[in-house]
Amino acid sequence: MGSGQVTSSVSSEFQGKRVTVAGLGVSGLPAAKVLHGLGAIVTAVNDGADERARAQAAELEALGITVRLGDGDTLPEGTELIVTAPGWKPDKPLFAAAERAGVPVWGDVELAWRLRGPDAAPWLAVTGTNGKTTTVQMLASILTAAGLRTAAVGNIGVSLLDAVLGEEQYDVLAVELSSYQLHWAPSLRAHSAAVLNLAPDHLDWHGSMEAYAADKGRIYEGNRVACVYNAADKATEDLVREADVEEGCRAVGFTLGTPAPSQLGVVEGILVDRAFVEDRQKNAQELAEVADVNPPAPHNIANALAAAALARAYGVPAKAVRDGLRAFTPDAHRIAHVADVDGVAYVDDSKATNTHAAEASLAAYESIVWIAGGLAKGATFDELVTKSAPRLRGAVLIGADRALIREALARHAPEVPVVDLDRTDTGAMRAAVQEARRLAQAGDTVLLAPACASMDMFANYNKRGDAFADAVRELGSVDG
Repeated sequence: MGSGQVTSSVSSEFQGKRVTVAGLGVSGLPAAKVLHGLGAIVTAVNDGADERARAQAAELEALGITVRLGDGDTLPEGTELIVTAPGWKPDKPLFAAAERAGVPVWGDVELAWRLRGPDAAPWLAVTGTNGKTTTVQMLASILTAAGLRTAAVGNIGVSLLDAVLGEEQYDVLAVELSSYQLHWAPSLRAHSAAVLNLAPDHLDWHGSMEAYAADKGRIYEGNRVACVYNAADKATEDLVREADVEEGCRAVGFTLGTPAPSQLGVVEGILVDRAFVEDRQKNAQELAEVADVNPPAPHNIANALAAAALARAYGVPAKAVRDGLRAFTPDAHRIAHVADVDGVAYVDDSKATNTHAAEASLAAYESIVWIAGGLAKGATFDELVTKSAPRLRGAVLIGADRALIREALARHAPEVPVVDLDRTDTGAMRAAVQEARRLAQAGDTVLLAPACASMDMFANYNKRGDAFADAVRELGSVDG
């Protein structure tokens, strides 16, 4: 990793500075190395001391960095700055001690932002409860189609520090930001940014829905060209109203309906722009067809409109929006069609790990046998079941907190047949798929949209989706 793009003034700011890096892992390791390379006196602290942490500690200690494993709560003496992993909760004793001592706390995103050179690529930033990764990947695809040098970075898995300090020169970056990352990034100022939606999530970390929304809203602070919001989600528009932006920055909405001036929307199967056109009172620019969006489920069309709005804010032509959307392929386990068996479609949306994501997934199909359940993370299911009940042919429930969904179904959809699978062994998903097949009729969709986390039965949502796909393919092979 080269640091040629860091200006000498920024570099000298860290020379001899005592910096504590809180948390090893994906963000802590590169942060510690970068700071050490800039001449800072780095101490890395970590709560755990497992095998992975010990290996990472050895790697840092070989560079001459001090590492303290098993104690992430005590502030090292003389600390002048903390750079924290985004997942560390704000109420940790380490941060209380820092506040008492007047020590600032940054995340790795804040560090990356401050280390950008004078000619650094601007950031087009995306946050929201659901859809962030897909939208950022769509945006990067559109920017690439416009001939721009770009990358999808941030919470998506590519470190912003790597993007900012690496040898690759970018024109613009498509940046996914979580609420955690935004909490620790006070000076971030994007070119343009979008909040896709807001629903209760990570409240154990933020403490309240208000604090969660406020951290999401930080993405709009100091925007230069456009604050993109969801016209169907008033909370996102409220965040735009509250943001302190640069003179001339505009509020741009996206909607699945006909767009008003300063919005992007859908007219007769066409994605259209009434925001970045001359005389937007009278004119609209065709961008792409709904059929160009893969898959064309309603929430994914909303993602495409948000990506298009950010690209258009950056000056991308309409043709690149269409070409970029056509070229985009979603990641695995996001409303992925696995197979058709006996006229029934089997769809894997294991990534729908909360009720908001599951609601969007269920809204994409007319007649559904729903496979759901897992770890609820404090969620309630009444609203989800009420909205989705007319679409449900049946439900197959799995996982630790399936009773919560069963009770919501009994209250709000008592006519829907429910199979409650009381097993957590490796064959549980196969049994769930077989039960779903029994309930389904030709023309139905068997949809894995669990509305829950996976860790009660599976290592992660990917493994859960793989188990579903394997079980479906088994059905197909038995038929053949």
